[in-house]
Amino acid sequence: MIRYDEALHQILETVFSPQPIEMPLLEAAGLVMAAPAVARWDMPRCDNSAMDGFAVAGAPDKPDGQLIIVGASYAGHPFHGEVKSGQAIRITTGAALPKGADTVVPIEDAEEKDALLYLSTKPKAGQHVRYRGEEYLDHEVLIEPGTTLRAGEIALLASAGVERVQVFPRPRVAVISTGDELVELGREPGPGQIINSNLHLLRIRLQESGCTPLCIGIGADDPGTLDQLMDKALGADVIISTGGVSVGEKDHVHSALERRNFTKIFWKVAIKPGKPVLFGMLEGKPYFGLPGNPAATAATFELFVKPALKRLAGETDVLPEKRRAVLTNEIAVGGKRQAFLWCRLEWHESGYRVSVSPQQGSGQNRCLTGANAMLAAPIGVERLEAGEEVEVLLL
Repeated sequence: MIRYDEALHQILETVFSPQPIEMPLLEAAGLVMAAPAVARWDMPRCDNSAMDGFAVAGAPDKPDGQLIIVGASYAGHPFHGEVKSGQAIRITTGAALPKGADTVVPIEDAEEKDALLYLSTKPKAGQHVRYRGEEYLDHEVLIEPGTTLRAGEIALLASAGVERVQVFPRPRVAVISTGDELVELGREPGPGQIINSNLHLLRIRLQESGCTPLCIGIGADDPGTLDQLMDKALGADVIISTGGVSVGEKDHVHSALERRNFTKIFWKVAIKPGKPVLFGMLEGKPYFGLPGNPAATAATFELFVKPALKRLAGETDVLPEKRRAVLTNEIAVGGKRQAFLWCRLEWHESGYRVSVSPQQGSGQNRCLTGANAMLAAPIGVERLEAGEEVEVLLL
């Protein structure tokens, strides 16, 4: 049995990002850039107005001077003439500044009467002008490799004319549930049966993690059914199974893997919950055998599967974020294994506070609701007191 940090290290030494692919920008939301994206032109593409008002050629010496209005420039409909000294044109926000014009007078600082413009204040030369290339220049690198494409990044690249990007593909993750006791949501559980809640937790967490979940089905506690499901799962990039990784009479996952090209990296980690977690490579694909208890399934997903998925997706910072927080309630930990407790982290006045759910049973779903972090209690610690500073991992 190995420690948590050693198990995580072995996973990250085994899992690598796949070859990048090129795809349309508008289909790449949530994916990680594999190559830099560069601008195809200057932005703004020309000098333009930052205000509705009037464009003039130089700042007039006297604010009460009269300027002759000779035309207009609207966004998308530029003025094609030249603005000379003593002249002005009407201009709207975003409209191109015509030749000769270099200053914009806001509409509230001027009065138009009989095709003449009267200024109420003396403008500052160059005011309210957005200059060509002040946001970015042609061929400038806008997005570096390793950046996740979210709304802001996609809007920036779209403005720069970038239609296609090099990204790491979205991981496809197969989920196999095992156990005769499991039934699908919508069916009434019989004696000794339970709803397969683990599948729904993993499906949602995989979607939230930017992956495509493939729900393969429920494997009964017999070798033949499990073999069929594993064959179907091999089409995915990553395979997750829940349950069947312990040493009970009905735990058939190990034997199913032994009948295939499976390299075991580790089995059993000194953590609570989730001790019997299994990791290896099945036919060249990362395979995670998670315990069947709901809280243990959730914990081992966060601790081991999520960092691996980040690595597969091309992210460089794959470890969970950590925070130091003051514990609000006393808790018993255990001590023999490193405990990870579901908790709620909140900011209070000048620092973080963390409250630990009193229901931490590995067979429960209740402790997961409202949790946004996991408290990491070191091995050997039996109890933590209210007011102590602790370390938590953000979910």
